Amino acid sequence: MCYNISQPKNNDDFNDYYYFRWFYLRKPLKQKIGTEKDGFEEKSIHRMIKNKKGDIIAVGRLHQIDSSKSQVRYFAVGENYRRIGLGTFLMNHLEKIAIKQKHQKIVLNARENAIPFYKNLGYSINKKTNLLFGKIQHYEMKKVL
Repeated sequence: MCYNISQPKNNDDFNDYYYFRWFYLRKPLKQKIGTEKDGFEEKSIHRMIKNKKGDIIAVGRLHQIDSSKSQVRYFAVGENYRRIGLGTFLMNHLEKIAIKQKHQKIVLNARENAIPFYKNLGYSINKKTNLLFGKIQHYEMKKVL
């Protein structure tokens, strides 16, 4: 696999990054642009993978919850790039960042259909959580690093 993980560096990068998040995580739920962001954006670590043409094909965000715990949010891989290892590649990268920050645990809220992916990476279900926009069941998952 010859893909590189990078962070958005300028306004164009961030606009494309946020649009990708909206397109894959909010548009299918008929949500407006803007719902792909929250109050942690400025304090978060943003990562993306682009294809050879420069199009974003995967994104993920990591932010600190407390001195020992990080959370992954807004994680998505483009439909045509799934099941080739990009999601694992990106999650491993985010986990390494959390380890460098001396965090012992990562938590995330997984959509029901993504649970097998996260379980394969060593995450376990903590509890059933919210029904996102009244449509998609989520589960809190965790991994001890």
